[in-house]
Amino acid sequence: MTRTTVDRVARFSLTVANTGQMARFYVEALGFIPGKTVRTTAAPYGVEGQATIRRLRLGEQEIELVGFDETGAFYPEDSTSHDGWFQHLALVTTDMAAAYARLSANTDWRTITTGGRPVTLPHSSGGVTAFKFRDPEGHPLELLEFPAGAGRPQVGIDHSAIVVADAEQSLAFYEALGLQVSSRSVNRGPEQEALDAAPGVQVDVTGLSPSQDNPHIELLAYRTPAIRPGAIGPADIACTRSVLIPSDPGGAGRMLIDPDGHRVMLVLD
Repeated sequence: MTRTTVDRVARFSLTVANTGQMARFYVEALGFIPGKTVRTTAAPYGVEGQATIRRLRLGEQEIELVGFDETGAFYPEDSTSHDGWFQHLALVTTDMAAAYARLSANTDWRTITTGGRPVTLPHSSGGVTAFKFRDPEGHPLELLEFPAGAGRPQVGIDHSAIVVADAEQSLAFYEALGLQVSSRSVNRGPEQEALDAAPGVQVDVTGLSPSQDNPHIELLAYRTPAIRPGAIGPADIACTRSVLIPSDPGGAGRMLIDPDGHRVMLVLD
């Protein structure tokens, strides 16, 4: 891959079957602010036909909900946190109790975390309070509250985490884009087991940051349980794209696919 340095993560792009219904969920249950909606060609996403794109903002970060004329496959009913196609968004709150209550007022979602309640991880895993769940179409999400003094109290999107089969191979791919390792940890123990709903879980977490730090990307390399492989198509609901802005405008206008099939779009805005 030709080396292209990226300045920042512009947004994350989710494939959805119903952009209107999904936008309402993100606004009502999670506090996103609606932005512009456009109807355009789906070609930049590697899909034929047209696409409806709705932008939403949380704090200083954005997501886009992309609905294609012909939607691909939905998430498998037995999806887990250690599927090879897993990619979630971590949404920062300064008040987990209030954020969880707001989410709970909307019934059109389902928990990932065992027990259906937020858990606080030990200091070795960051000491954060977290809760993983799936939106109405199955996209995995995480509410995240940092401990006092962590220096990251803002509301917004902290990162997107992706499951990888070979951490070093994936690290080489993202370092070739100019992202640098900003954190490393091994998450394990009963709290992580509850958070991921995965008994015996051990996962190596590597944070990768562009020159402008937030949001960033995390690599999740599960030691246990075993990662379940599987390919996804560009119009499948599980297809989430990290949208990056390159330092050199000439590097924009490309869709890259990492070693595990996760998609990276290079754009100008």
